[in-house]
Amino acid sequence: MALITVNGVVLPTPSDYSVGVMDLSKAERNANGTMIIERIATKRKLEISYSYLSKSETSKVLNAVSSVFFTVSYIDPQTGGNRTGTFYCGDRNVGMIDFKNGTPRYKDVKFDLIER
Repeated sequence: MALITVNGVVLPTPSDYSVGVMDLSKAERNANGTMIIERIATKRKLEISYSYLSKSETSKVLNAVSSVFFTVSYIDPQTGGNRTGTFYCGDRNVGMIDFKNGTPRYKDVKFDLIER
């Protein structure tokens, strides 16, 4: 079983993987000063990073998350199992280790996947 797949494409196992559980809510105080919170939705944010990726792995990962929206299946710590949702990708940062014999090697590839 893969840790994370995007539109059916199995991504390499990240070096660092963090799942944020975000509550989207509308909050205000009533006339008595009591906080009233209406939870609108609970969404996930996956923070993904790779310490090292080859040229082909980097291309595979970046192409997988290049659409505006895509389906992500991942292991969710709250449910203890696989979860699937529609996500979009935040900014993607890619560092380069070196460039030898015309081939780049990449490090510190980082991005967030945010549930729609």
